[in-house]
Amino acid sequence: MAIQCVISGTGLYTPEESISNKELVIAFNEHIDLSSADLEESEREKLYSSEAFIEKASGIKSRFVMNKSGVLDAQSLCPSLPERDNDELSIQAEMAVAAAKQAMQAANKSAGDIDAVVVACSNLQRAYPAISIEVQGALGIDGFAYDMNVACSSATFGIANAVSAVQSGMAKTVLVLNPEVCSGHLEFKDRDCHFIFGDACTAIIVEASDTVSTDRVFNILGSKLTTSYSNNIRNNAGFLNRAAPEGVGVRDKLFVQNGRKVFKDVCPMAAKHIEEHAASLGLENTAVNRLWLHQANLSMNELIAKKFYGRKPEAHEAPVILDTYANTSSAGSIIAFHLNSDDLKAGDKGIVCSFGAGYSIGSVVLEVA
Repeated sequence: MAIQCVISGTGLYTPEESISNKELVIAFNEHIDLSSADLEESEREKLYSSEAFIEKASGIKSRFVMNKSGVLDAQSLCPSLPERDNDELSIQAEMAVAAAKQAMQAANKSAGDIDAVVVACSNLQRAYPAISIEVQGALGIDGFAYDMNVACSSATFGIANAVSAVQSGMAKTVLVLNPEVCSGHLEFKDRDCHFIFGDACTAIIVEASDTVSTDRVFNILGSKLTTSYSNNIRNNAGFLNRAAPEGVGVRDKLFVQNGRKVFKDVCPMAAKHIEEHAASLGLENTAVNRLWLHQANLSMNELIAKKFYGRKPEAHEAPVILDTYANTSSAGSIIAFHLNSDDLKAGDKGIVCSFGAGYSIGSVVLEVA
């Protein structure tokens, strides 16, 4: 019989600084004035962004960032995050350690109780050594650690990997971390996407049910992963860029997407994915009390939830956090879960679902124990 795995704790690191749509628009439009001074005022105005456009396009009202002053500098429109000495804790490790400590406290776990650390996120600030091993060392955890990347689906893929590690006997308790510095890969000079991302880090403790040391846990009923190759969301930054100097600084070295095509492709894929996952576990859609969806775009989440439930869902059935956090890539669905699960009762069920570049879709079905 397979080992029953549970989520026994979660944590969330939120940066201290937040940027409102108004602040972002002021900086963006000032940049347009500086970079397009040769244009007539009427022509420059056509390039401006606006609060109304951002909220209508995404549902986002603000976002947390690791550095506000750089993003709002009209000349650079880029976060200022100086490199740290090799003996200092890296930015992503610092975020991950903070979130991890929350999750460990919630799960009543010490470093000695954890056997593995998985850092799963969209962007890693260096190739090696792994951020996860740095975090492992900072927390004093024995065992093993590794980094992985499946873009915005990294958290659910990381949870699935953690379950496999526990069920195979490689570990009893796994710490999954999602440190996302999305502001670092966002082109804040691009009106079509300058508002999309925010920064945050989430943490999840996955363990065998017989090692639980806290009163409230979520049984993991199953995980399901799907990938289908697409170029519609892409970032070509990588270590080979220096071997092709003509591409250095080109727009594709940051986040790029064909938003309309992504919406058209991914919404039905994600809705079908979670519906089939629930059915494979013998669950009617009506038996699912909550969907913790990837927080990329309000319209996407509303459409996916509507397709799944066959009706417009109640606000509590598909909670939204992207209005204040924006799209935090892999951390988004876990933030939604972390902030919107305390009210569920024993036997209630929910699905964490993330989707993004790849295309990749991951889902984890949970039940309050």
